[in-house]
Amino acid sequence: MRSVRIGVDTGGTFTDVVAVDERTGEIITTKTPSTPADPAEGFLAGVRKVLALAGLTEDTDGPDGAGGADGDGGAGLAGVAGIVHGTTVATNQLLEDRPVDLGFIITEGFEFILEIARQSVPDGYGNSYFWVKPPRIVPVHRVRAVGGRLDHLGREVRPFDEDGAVRAARWFRDQGITAIGVCFLHSYADPGHERRMREVLAREHPEAVVSISSDVLREYREYERSVTTLVDAAVKPTMRRYLAGLSARLDRPFSVMKSNGGVMSAAEVVHQPITTVLSGPAAGALGAALVAGTAGHPSVITLDGGGTSTDVAVVVDGEPSLTTEGSVGRYPCKIPMIDIVTVGAGGGSVAWISPEGTLKVGPRSAGADPGPLCYGRGGTEVTVTDAHVFLGRVPPYLLGGEIPLDAAAARAGIEALAGRLGLTPERAATGILEISAFNQSNAIRRITVRRGLDVRDFPMVAFGGSGPLLACRLADILSPPAVLIPPDPGNLSAFGLLTVDVRNDYVRTHVTRDLDPAAAAAVLAGLEEQATAALDREGFPAGRHVHARSADLRYYGQAYEVRVPAPAGPVDGAWRAEVLDRFHQAHHRLYGYSYRDDPRHAVEWVNLRVSGIGPITRPAVPALPARDGGGPAPVGERRACFEAGWVTAPVYRRADLRRGDLVAGPAVIEEYGSTLPLHPGFTAEADAHGNLVIRRSGAGHQGSGGPPAEERQAARAGGGHEPDPGVGS
Repeated sequence: MRSVRIGVDTGGTFTDVVAVDERTGEIITTKTPSTPADPAEGFLAGVRKVLALAGLTEDTDGPDGAGGADGDGGAGLAGVAGIVHGTTVATNQLLEDRPVDLGFIITEGFEFILEIARQSVPDGYGNSYFWVKPPRIVPVHRVRAVGGRLDHLGREVRPFDEDGAVRAARWFRDQGITAIGVCFLHSYADPGHERRMREVLAREHPEAVVSISSDVLREYREYERSVTTLVDAAVKPTMRRYLAGLSARLDRPFSVMKSNGGVMSAAEVVHQPITTVLSGPAAGALGAALVAGTAGHPSVITLDGGGTSTDVAVVVDGEPSLTTEGSVGRYPCKIPMIDIVTVGAGGGSVAWISPEGTLKVGPRSAGADPGPLCYGRGGTEVTVTDAHVFLGRVPPYLLGGEIPLDAAAARAGIEALAGRLGLTPERAATGILEISAFNQSNAIRRITVRRGLDVRDFPMVAFGGSGPLLACRLADILSPPAVLIPPDPGNLSAFGLLTVDVRNDYVRTHVTRDLDPAAAAAVLAGLEEQATAALDREGFPAGRHVHARSADLRYYGQAYEVRVPAPAGPVDGAWRAEVLDRFHQAHHRLYGYSYRDDPRHAVEWVNLRVSGIGPITRPAVPALPARDGGGPAPVGERRACFEAGWVTAPVYRRADLRRGDLVAGPAVIEEYGSTLPLHPGFTAEADAHGNLVIRRSGAGHQGSGGPPAEERQAARAGGGHEPDPGVGS
């Protein structure tokens, strides 16, 4: 019997679905329009569609025709070994600033912690005159304080005020506030007071959904811990309804992608939904890392272009960078997540004219409904997709003809916008794409140049439905050594869902300048015990458990830490020395200096961490056969406009390309989920695994400017200086 694993990634415009046959390794991909009003509809439609393509007939007796009966002779979902879901439900709620009515319970005397917040101002202090502090996630009139106090070591200074806790719980009950976050001072050291508060709420206000900070983020810095806990409480009701409804309609367990690069069963995720806030983008970065690593590129920049936004990340030595300093919308979230920068530059980004009369693109998006003008669904504003259609860089349809595009509507919209700008339609459409490309390139610079990385040292992997559309222009702006377009780029995030291990992260603050190995061993043992229990619940036998340790350290007096991996094995003096050595190396690599041999600068340990990992068998990236003879033949031609004007460009079908085939621009390479407009002066070569490798024409080209990577690295190592690659590109 055929058995498949399915990955479903819900995006702003399309829901992407990939099925992998566990026996043969065959990969089946498809897409279906997203359904923002009820994301589960798009999810189920995608599952039905991919099952039909896989030759597995669904059991229509199941709920909503979604299958689910295991006694149907192997039909439908009975032939599915597992489903992994990347969801944007929590992310969209935060990005659209739709938190539910929240309540907040804090230690007495700290009622204004959200009002005080931090002193940082977006875009630097030069913006402080114009910047207006946004509304807090919980207004001060919905904050209640409860007596009781712990010190930083978890010792009780004042006992927990049970009567005050009851009054607070009853006040929230009477106000009808059913989502509540609890954050008591120093609860990372001892969660006892917070757990007693949760018991009071369960007794006095049983309808409430409660998040306590010692469960969400057992780490110091009370402001970030408070906001992270409140974000968890804000999305918990929505995620619980969504996942419960989806589970009922599927009638089978499934897993959900987490922001940290792991997955967790839906039954576990509902207890900590904040872990899913960058679910889809994280899967894309992991899928790109696997594809690029297989092709011999362990360190790359990933660019995931969708309908609403573009997400960029950096992969170093096969692993995407992680951070605990991320945010979603305007909310800081200190949970471990893949370090992703998101910019509102997708295919549906709207082109508009500012009050000063200048052309702008995004961040507002037409989304999936009504979508761009060319969708013919009532859209009234020009988008990036309309510009591509007008310029002939994409076919007059999507998904291989399943969704026809109205080229006339796109033309009319572009012409009207051009008339308002006093430009020709071609210049207006090209300007829209140019602005979008620079928005994307600025996001890439934020995650590379601003962090001490030279973008010219990293090949770029461009994927997503709109990712390849501006690949050549980004190559001109940023000068990476190459741009890779993986097979089925529009479905790479869904493919990435099937490459992900089960992973849970645990942290404990342990601040000291003189680490006692015995105390550290006790903390790590407790964290590993939690990780083991979670992996047991996920069904992993003890022999397959992996515990990855890490630690956050800093030089005494610094405000922020550097995280370094910590070795396995006994925690003793040698273990401590090894972690310190790794910290000095990492600090020098990040900031250009360290105090390894300077006794005046002590090292302070701040947090100890353990990640519990349940490894899975990853699908193999298939090899592409070579051509017996000759070269690729176009399947047609189309008028397309590039920098030099309109040309007749040959059109190639990507499925027809074989290993070693070389296509020279101007040309258009089309496939089911995406299109690559190959600009004049560029070539695209199919590598051994089917990736299209885009380079400037001419052997040995290293980009549009600057010394070779070896010279740049030597200059940095020797303290030399070179021009910022983000300037004048």
